[in-house]
Amino acid sequence: MSEQDDGTQDDGTQDDGTQESGAAAGLLLGGMALRDGVLLQSERHWAAAVRLPDGTLRVRSGVRSHLPGSRMLARVPVARGVVRLGEAAGVLPKLRREMGLPVLPQEDPRLLAATAGSAAATLLLRRGGRGSPLLRELAVAALTLGPALLAVRDSELSRMHGAEHKSVGAYEAGTGVDEASKEHARCGSNLIGPLLVTSTLGNLVVASLGKEKNPLAVLVAGLVSIGSAVELFAWMARHQGHPVADLLRTPGVQVQKLFTTRDPSPDQLDVAQAALAELLRLEGVEPVGSAGAAPASLTA
Repeated sequence: MSEQDDGTQDDGTQDDGTQESGAAAGLLLGGMALRDGVLLQSERHWAAAVRLPDGTLRVRSGVRSHLPGSRMLARVPVARGVVRLGEAAGVLPKLRREMGLPVLPQEDPRLLAATAGSAAATLLLRRGGRGSPLLRELAVAALTLGPALLAVRDSELSRMHGAEHKSVGAYEAGTGVDEASKEHARCGSNLIGPLLVTSTLGNLVVASLGKEKNPLAVLVAGLVSIGSAVELFAWMARHQGHPVADLLRTPGVQVQKLFTTRDPSPDQLDVAQAALAELLRLEGVEPVGSAGAAPASLTA
């Protein structure tokens, strides 16, 4: 899972010339763990670093593409959440081409097998159509998440996820990377709670209308569920400490602690730091403290 990027950027400095933290500067970062690497994104750019088998780092970066009409849709609740996620995911094919080797989490054989297995089980459960609709939707959610979480927990992907969080968290707080937490408040894992609520409600509405076998109805319900979950996610970020926000955040926090993040090695932190340094270079922002320091062993 990754942090969600919902911020805008400025030059990252105060009027007196001293350096602000990333969050104070208005530069909020999103990202995701890769196989032996880290991808980071801002509103305008992306940067990734991957550790190669020979021990060197390969760093690639570029400008993010935006969907047609995205500026207009950014003012439309629900729709803007779908657009934001779509644009973030749109970086992945280009990243894969630039790196020239399997780096995406989905290319991990165990994660791919777990995803395929959960998809097949979910399809069978939905076609069964027996029992309480609410209990069925909760079972679908468990089947969708469970196998993938177990596969991630025992892989190096969880350590790279921790490295990504510590690097971003240190930059945003203006602290050293060793002091940062391996969990992050804007991690995409925190979409789990909102998505459980919105997808369950959406599927129950579709079932009550007798449209559960209508592909268009299912598609629309899914998009509305995703967009609504992102709206809830953004509300949670703005209302930290609110009891409802904390309740919705609880599943994601526990997923991070138990499954998707582990403490990274110094070598893995170097990878995340290299991605961060490259992204800050593209943004024209000075690193804060040691968070932007990158190792020298980079490949072009």
